Amino acid sequence: MTEIPKLSGPHREPVGGGSPDQLVVFLHGVGANGDDLIGLAPIFQRVLPDARFVSPNAPFSYDMAPFGYQWFPIGTFSPAERIKGVRQAEPILNAFIDAELAKAGLTGENLVLIGFSQGTMMALHVGLRRSVAPAAIIGYSGRLGGPEVLQDEIRCRPPVLLVHGDADPVLPVESLPEAEKALTDAGVPVEAHVRPGLGHGIDDEGIGFAMEFLARAFHLADD
Repeated sequence: MTEIPKLSGPHREPVGGGSPDQLVVFLHGVGANGDDLIGLAPIFQRVLPDARFVSPNAPFSYDMAPFGYQWFPIGTFSPAERIKGVRQAEPILNAFIDAELAKAGLTGENLVLIGFSQGTMMALHVGLRRSVAPAAIIGYSGRLGGPEVLQDEIRCRPPVLLVHGDADPVLPVESLPEAEKALTDAGVPVEAHVRPGLGHGIDDEGIGFAMEFLARAFHLADD
């Protein structure tokens, strides 16, 4: 049996230093690393001050960036390659999530997955197939890895937030309605936002949508 690679990366502990109430896992895009998204932790701590934030490096080196990683090789980016890729990385990410939940003393309903680009593919693929539904899945500038297999493989239906720029040159904005339709058809509650003029990135509005979304997911009172 092949040993499952162990992921590692930067993390941020709860503001007050106590035991965490939530686990938030950031999943970066191709060619980046865990440092790429962990900088968002202080912002999200405004709504989840008692959360532990982790941002693992993806398991595979990216040969076009000396310090970058990828969840799976992008190749021709065909539908067949996408579903093969997310399935290849699925057990690696699940093992990391399970270990981090155990370390934090939390169960799956306290989990949040936040992905960007290829990380969004991983968040959606893994999050919708876990035995316990995460509290929320947030995906920026991404897409579904295999919309055609979702109906047969889905195991839980957590709320999902999707945000995508309409000027994205990497993953076209049409990826958002495609994912939204597949998720809705599978019974997943979806909130989707298209950001005018935004390229392949995350803007302040998108972060604001996510903070409001997380407050609702955890039934937090407005300040």
